[in-house]
Amino acid sequence: MKNSYGMPNIAMVRRMGRGRVLLLLAAAAALIAAIVVVLGRPAAPADGDPQGGVVQTRWGPLSYTDRVLLVKVRQAGLWEMPAGQQAQQRAASPRVKEVGDTIMEQHMQLDADTRATAAKLNVILPNQPSVQQKTWLAEMSNKIGADYDKTFVLRLRAAHGKVFSVIAQVRASSQNSLIRAFAERALRFVNTHMTLLESTGLVTDSALS
Repeated sequence: MKNSYGMPNIAMVRRMGRGRVLLLLAAAAALIAAIVVVLGRPAAPADGDPQGGVVQTRWGPLSYTDRVLLVKVRQAGLWEMPAGQQAQQRAASPRVKEVGDTIMEQHMQLDADTRATAAKLNVILPNQPSVQQKTWLAEMSNKIGADYDKTFVLRLRAAHGKVFSVIAQVRASSQNSLIRAFAERALRFVNTHMTLLESTGLVTDSALS
């Protein structure tokens, strides 16, 4: 009786021991997998500043500057799409409303292109505008009518000029063929947007500096 009564208890203890070992092994495997993922991918950009050095890809070496291009174009869309939508409600000029709508729609196309290109190159993109871009959106949210028109055009024209310079520099120097092709497409969009903003007649010298 003692043997028949004691054996199940011993077996239960052994099963519990094996269960704990399996749990520990599973936890260790999950931890190792997480470490591999973190170390194997570039860090998420903090306010437009991706981390990491040169990485070899099938399209050629991907540099820090190449990754900055993707981040900057992504962030440009993240604030200019809502700005273009906002112009539909706040702008006084029909032309500014039209320009805002076109910029919004084209940035949607460019944003899809940016995300697709970044995915191929394993570049992590931000999901929100930079601190400065958020400030611009907040500034425009406090304006309406002609005052809004002027602020919208000047802010967007100045921002497009800056990102245009970044794109042109990367297009000229990147050794990655996928990035060069993307830069060419992005340049066409940004150049079109600058021309549209200038067509409103509201662009001043301060926005061109």
